[in-house]
Amino acid sequence: MVAKKLLEEINARVSEVIAASPAKDIEKNVRATLTALLGRMDLVTREEFDVQAQVLARTREKLQELEARLERLEGSGPQT
Repeated sequence: MVAKKLLEEINARVSEVIAASPAKDIEKNVRATLTALLGRMDLVTREEFDVQAQVLARTREKLQELEARLERLEGSGPQT
């Protein structure tokens, strides 16, 4: 129990030191810079990616169906 209290006190002191040091400002600046850089990139969310992957899969299936239908129609047409 004493060790736990000691660790909590050390953690509190370290947090105070970091909050009062330039490290906190550096963290804020790095976070802001990364946010700005990622904002300029053409990135999509995982959800958007998954939706587009499903649309593509359905489109491929439809294309395969149409190709098979076309082959059947061409195969059953008049022979030259």
